[in-house]
Amino acid sequence: MTEQKQQKKWHEKRKHLVGVVVSDKMDKTVVVKVDRKVPHPIYGKHIIKSKKYHAHDEHNECRVGDIVMIRETRPLSKTKRWVVVKILQRARRPEEEIQKQQEGQEQ
Repeated sequence: MTEQKQQKKWHEKRKHLVGVVVSDKMDKTVVVKVDRKVPHPIYGKHIIKSKKYHAHDEHNECRVGDIVMIRETRPLSKTKRWVVVKILQRARRPEEEIQKQQEGQEQ
């Protein structure tokens, strides 16, 4: 019981963020853009600020436009401190849609 509580506390300390993949050109690495709303210090209007994170993608599954969840981890390289946990939503790909249309026309 004590070990489970310790593991849970250790795991809860890790931050989780949701963002959009903006680059997948590196091997096993994606760049994820995370947006957040922040009130303007004087006027109070909410402004969208964004930040880019380099995240580790072990199986090169992510593509540009995918919405992913990333988790904080130990430093993996000079810039990588995040890991892709899961892909929440796949981006639509024009090639896939064209193939589906062609398959529908053939049948």
